[in-house]
Amino acid sequence: MTEAHVQPSVAAASPVMHEVLIDGVRQVYHVAGEGPVCLVHAGGPGFHWGYMRMPLLEQSMTVVYLEPVGTGNSDPLPDGEYNMSKYAYFAHEVAEHIGARQPFFLGHSHGGFVGLQYALDYPGELGGLVLYSSAPCMNQDLGMEQVRQLEIFTQRWPDRPEAEDAKQAWMDLNMGKARDRDAVLQVLERLMPAFFGNYWNLPAGFDAWQAGLDFSVDPNRRPYAWDVRDVLGAIHVPTLILAGEYDFNCGMRWALEMNEKIPASRLVSFEQGGHMNHVETPEAFAAAVTEFVSQISK
Repeated sequence: MTEAHVQPSVAAASPVMHEVLIDGVRQVYHVAGEGPVCLVHAGGPGFHWGYMRMPLLEQSMTVVYLEPVGTGNSDPLPDGEYNMSKYAYFAHEVAEHIGARQPFFLGHSHGGFVGLQYALDYPGELGGLVLYSSAPCMNQDLGMEQVRQLEIFTQRWPDRPEAEDAKQAWMDLNMGKARDRDAVLQVLERLMPAFFGNYWNLPAGFDAWQAGLDFSVDPNRRPYAWDVRDVLGAIHVPTLILAGEYDFNCGMRWALEMNEKIPASRLVSFEQGGHMNHVETPEAFAAAVTEFVSQISK
C-alpha cells in the first residue's frame, strides 16, 4: 500500500502552524515529524489540538494535528451545522491540500467518530484508520453507557472524594451547566480523574499537559445524533482499535463491537488504561500505532 508523504518543506521537528481556506472557512493544522502522513483529529468536540501532541509518533511519522472547525484558531461554521461528514470533509480537504496520498487517520474519542465517517465518505482514500478510545455512535446509547461506566469508576475508588465529584462533573456538563469556555474548563478539571485508569499515579509531565488543556465553545453549534453501527461492515481500510480497560467515555463495549464489525480491524487494549492512554502510557501507545503503520507501509 502506498505510503503518504508531504514535501520536506512541510514537515518539521516541532509542530509548525499552517492554514488553508476551505469554502471560505479558515482551517488550521500543525505539522511535525517526517514519514508516513497521519491526520490527527482531537475529541470533544471542542478540545484544542495540543492535548493530542504525541512526540513519540513524530519520530517516525509526519503528524498533521488538525484544529477542527469551531475549535482554536480555526473558524467556526457560520450556520452551526457541525456533523461528522462536515468534519470529515475538512480533514479530507487538508489531506488534498498537502498532497497526502492514502494518509493514516488517528481520531481520538469524537475524532474517532470523524475517522469512521471519513472512511465511509471517502472509501479507498485512507491508508489506515486508528480509532482511539472511540465509538460507532453518538446518541442515547452512548450516553447511557457512559453513565454506567462512571458508576463503576466511583466504585473502584470509594475512598477518593474526587471520584464522586468527577461523576457529578459529568452530569453538570451534560445538563448544560457549563455554557462557556471558562465554565467548561472548570468542569473538565473536576472530571479529569475519570479520564485515567489511575489518576493518582500518572507519569511525570502530566501537570504541564493538564495546564495546557483548552476548549472552544461555539454557541451556535446545533445538536445532532449519529450512528454508523449498521454500516461498519462497509469499512475495508486496515483499522487499529485502541481502548483502555477502564475508559468510561468510549470503552471496551464499543471497541469490541467495532472490532467485530469492521472486516480488516485489530484491537489493542490497555490494561487498567483510561481515555487518555497517549498520556498515561505513551510508550505502549506509540508502540501499538507504530507497529500498525509499519506493517501497512511495507
